[in-house]
Amino acid sequence: MFSFLWSLIIGGIIGWIAGMIVGKDIPGGVFGNIIAGFIGAWLGTAIFGNWGPEIANFAIIPAIIGAVILVFLLSMVMRAFRKTTD
Repeated sequence: MFSFLWSLIIGGIIGWIAGMIVGKDIPGGVFGNIIAGFIGAWLGTAIFGNWGPEIANFAIIPAIIGAVILVFLLSMVMRAFRKTTD
């Protein structure tokens, strides 16, 4: 149980760091950060492999890079939808 909570915390921090790097807020607040962290970690590990320091079974560097890619793409999609609704 504690490892699951630790994973949620680390996933949220990874999502938050990605949002800070990109300069965009992730929709959904804390839950959005956690989801972006988990999906970003999966994406980063799939693209760059599993290297670097690990915390709570997250390879931190690929996870942050993957989350940055995810947040950037998500912000571009959201911007495109906002322009079509105006």
